[in-house]
Amino acid sequence: MKVVSLTDDAAARIREIMAQAPAEDGAGPALGLRVGIKKGGCAGMEYTFEIARAVAKGDEVVTDKDATVIVDAKAVLFLLGTELDFRTDRFSSTFVFKNPNEVSACGCGESVEIKPRAEGAMAAG
Repeated sequence: MKVVSLTDDAAARIREIMAQAPAEDGAGPALGLRVGIKKGGCAGMEYTFEIARAVAKGDEVVTDKDATVIVDAKAVLFLLGTELDFRTDRFSSTFVFKNPNEVSACGCGESVEIKPRAEGAMAAG
């Protein structure tokens, strides 16, 4: 089982972001979109994004549809089996997580409660 899979729209948006990623002095080229989680929000956790310029020990590198996502090592068990989509509507454009590990989400949609998948679930996929 992949940690994260991408819809066509998400892959296209990630490719656009990488093509426009500014070069940073001494930081190296953009390798992909780093996805993680952090504590915060009313439901307890928030998804995070940043341009990845290095891969750390334990990170999971996923390439899907010519787009690269680097899942932060601390988030792997929380994101296992997640599909990442990108949606645009009249008022916003955003990445959308279809995460089977989500227990609940806040009403504003900014934070979630996520239970980590058991270690054995990674070997089963």
